[in-house]
Amino acid sequence: MGQFIELKSADGQSVPAYVAQPAGKAKGGIVVIQEIFGVNSHIRSVADGYAEKGYLAVAPAIFHRVRPDVELGYTQDDMAEGMALKAATEALPSPGVMQDIQAAIRHAAQAGKVGIVGYCYGGLLAWRAACTLEGLSAAAPYYGGGVTTPDEIARQPKVPVLAHFGDQDKHITLPSVEAFKKAHPEVEVQIYSADHGFNCDQRGSYNAEAAKLARERTLAFFAKHVG
Repeated sequence: MGQFIELKSADGQSVPAYVAQPAGKAKGGIVVIQEIFGVNSHIRSVADGYAEKGYLAVAPAIFHRVRPDVELGYTQDDMAEGMALKAATEALPSPGVMQDIQAAIRHAAQAGKVGIVGYCYGGLLAWRAACTLEGLSAAAPYYGGGVTTPDEIARQPKVPVLAHFGDQDKHITLPSVEAFKKAHPEVEVQIYSADHGFNCDQRGSYNAEAAKLARERTLAFFAKHVG
């Protein structure tokens, strides 16, 4: 359904992005932010899914500045490689990849209002985007690793946020989620009986029931705030 295009960031960097077009007139744009595994077949299918629901979906290659053409699976080796790429990306001089996400928002804005959804590391970046970037109308981070740390809790979102967490997530503890909820009563926090990565049907932690409910809630949230 989709194809890769080149986005141009504010510093002139060219960044690939997978773009999926809706069948008819778009009712808005959705920026899809990858996990630590690149814009792989799962993330492309997520973008395709939003296009099927009438949105122009844009999934920028977040690791492009540290390594082009990243497409990993979900083995332990892939996990270690993805974590190393995340660390390298986090170590980039500011604004790092946030300018690439801004470029994706600009591209998606041709369809109208723009929402952002992100998974795992992408959930963290979606939260930061909601707090720091321009042109968004809503954000839906899924199990954003690091979102519930004090530094990230200290941020203030500029747009409505729907945050999804799993109660069996060993990376994001429930007490830290409760601290996030307490600090941000304006954020809609949903907790599922599920593990980290519950949305990804290619991972062992996939939970079909939780993924379906989270998607329904996210689509309703975007219908309200994006179009």
